[in-house]
Amino acid sequence: MKYRDFGATGIKVSEIGFGCWQIGGNGRGNSYGPTDDKASSEALLKALDLGINFFDTADVYGFGHSEEILGKTFRGKRDRVILATKVGADFYQGQGFQTFTPDYVRFALEKSLKRLQTEYIDVYLLHNPPLKLIGKEETFEILKDLKKEGKIRTFGVSIFKPIEGLTALSAGRPDCIEVAYNIFSYRAEETLFPRAFEAGCAIIAREPLANGFLTGKYDSAPTFASGDYRKSWPIEYVQARSEACRMLEFLKKDGERSMTQAALRFALQERAVSTVIAGMKTPDHVLENAGVSDLKQISREDLLRVRELQLRGFNKA
Repeated sequence: MKYRDFGATGIKVSEIGFGCWQIGGNGRGNSYGPTDDKASSEALLKALDLGINFFDTADVYGFGHSEEILGKTFRGKRDRVILATKVGADFYQGQGFQTFTPDYVRFALEKSLKRLQTEYIDVYLLHNPPLKLIGKEETFEILKDLKKEGKIRTFGVSIFKPIEGLTALSAGRPDCIEVAYNIFSYRAEETLFPRAFEAGCAIIAREPLANGFLTGKYDSAPTFASGDYRKSWPIEYVQARSEACRMLEFLKKDGERSMTQAALRFALQERAVSTVIAGMKTPDHVLENAGVSDLKQISREDLLRVRELQLRGFNKA
């Protein structure tokens, strides 16, 4: 496993991180289908054995269940892991609520610390706050206070759009920004990444597999289990994503790497990216994903072919 600087924080993180959304389970209807807690723990321990040290979760994943599994699994191993979690999805009120007030952030942090069985959080992220809040300097004051108190080591924001990250850099000067970045969603590389790199702000690349579609494992009419949030997606969107992935099969290079590994390797090409967090449910998933760190980069020729597909919106020529 190779490691990268986590921006200017002095922390070293594995370039392949473990995304823990899915291990929260599908009981709340906001995950990636059924999971097994035993398999989840085995996958987490396998990841640690293979050198993965960055584990990204959120309090809302499984309404605390993902954090609980991490806490139980890594009991006695806290010094070997970098824990990132998020705040703002106020599930204590029910599905769909958001709260970012200082009092709520303190309340939610204490709950996360208890579930994770730790006295501090390495990376604490505001979870998809609206742009109007990101643009206010006072939004980040509570995070700076918690950092001074030793409750958290670093802070940042998890976002959807590059403009949100650019706004955060100006208003809050975060240690890190987590943003969707993959072959389908790549706009962050144009404006956000250069600014973040210059500012010493780490980039956590989330959704590197485009919600699983860049694994190449889904046909044009996949069946998603109850509780999988992709179940409600329009069939036209699902079909388009499946077809686009088929256009990218040249990246597998005659079996040198899987489609999953090619997608992760793409995200790692960017120097601003500190870690790429992929969802994993089983030890086999971990083996496949961790192996990407030892694979050679995607060639310039193949990257140009990817760029051509991106520019034409993955429409057939």
